[in-house]
Amino acid sequence: MRIVFMGTPEFAATSLEALLEAGMEVAAVVTAPDKPVGRGLQIRETAVKQCAQKHHLPVLQPEKLKDVLFLEQLQNFHADLFVVVAFRMLPEAVWSMPPLGCINLHASLLPQYRGAAPINWAIMHGETKTGTTVFFIGKEIDTGNILSYREEEILSGDDAGSLHDRLMYSGAKHLTEAVQAIGSGYSQSTPQKMPENGSTLKPAPKIFKETCRINWRLDEVRIHNHVRGLSPYPAAWTILVTPGGDRLMLKIFATETAGSAGHLPPAGTIVSDGRTYLHVAASGGWIAVKNLQLEGKKRMDIGDFLRGIHDDINLFRLQ
Repeated sequence: MRIVFMGTPEFAATSLEALLEAGMEVAAVVTAPDKPVGRGLQIRETAVKQCAQKHHLPVLQPEKLKDVLFLEQLQNFHADLFVVVAFRMLPEAVWSMPPLGCINLHASLLPQYRGAAPINWAIMHGETKTGTTVFFIGKEIDTGNILSYREEEILSGDDAGSLHDRLMYSGAKHLTEAVQAIGSGYSQSTPQKMPENGSTLKPAPKIFKETCRINWRLDEVRIHNHVRGLSPYPAAWTILVTPGGDRLMLKIFATETAGSAGHLPPAGTIVSDGRTYLHVAASGGWIAVKNLQLEGKKRMDIGDFLRGIHDDINLFRLQ
């Protein structure tokens, strides 16, 4: 069974490595074009390309997936199956090409959290369970028939980074087992089941900058889940207003809920001893900020941050 693998980031490269370690015949790899990054605009290759080069695999990096030359090159590999992990939406001319179909590894339990950011949104919504799904790609995004599921617990201490890493490795194993089942002829797929008992579908759309802004008028649990669901990237943020009226962006990477005892001041009010803790008033409770990054500074724990503030931090506020 000849495979063409398609993917871009480390999450996908881990799956590619797992397929190769399992002895799969990967005929070629398709990944995103190299691009300049950072202040020096140095050209960076994708994690999938680096993995492919390590194993001396042919690599295609099309700008457009409908390009006639790319489609001809893809056809010439005579693949039986396409395997997709963390890549672009494929046109029908691509996903319909191989005789055994085109499968995708998705980091949620479909049909919940269809879209570009399933790991982030699952934590932001306070879920306690997620997982990976291997399914056949069809015309509508993330809606094809399911080959298999693997569940993964979301721990109370998880953020998007820790959950991403667990799913990256468990998903690679899951995908490899699904490909082996297809190759052996023992795989079966079933249509996606819609939620029952009045439950609704929860989407996982692409995350934009404004999505990440903290609304201090929400309750403390929702704010805490918002922060951990966006940490370490792209990171939740707020505006720190100084006593002099300056407005600085503040990224927050780690928080804890800090109770609701006593009278609560307006949302965004800061209460601190100036040395060891910084609490922020939310709706119905307090948020303890543990790790953050002020605009133009490095990321730091709350104690280091407070030692660098020369004014009374209680005169600041968050918006």
